[in-house]
Amino acid sequence: MKALDIKALIEQGIDSEEVRVDANGNNVQLVVVSSVFEGLLPIKRQQLVYGCIQEQIADGTIHAVTMKTFTPTQWQKEKVFYGG
Repeated sequence: MKALDIKALIEQGIDSEEVRVDANGNNVQLVVVSSVFEGLLPIKRQQLVYGCIQEQIADGTIHAVTMKTFTPTQWQKEKVFYGG
């Protein structure tokens, strides 16, 4: 699955400020920035993202996912480490 397709799925499911996807075969690395994450524990944030791609995980199109989730405020502090 292409990175742009995964990005579109996440953007359709979560009102996000930024989504970065690096797909290498069926292994995917994500950075998702959304104000929806405000006040949520990391596991709840991840559950929201997984909800957007659960079909692709279930059918094996996506095998492994690594993700970082940030609020916009957190992202302002962290984005320098992710290539601005």
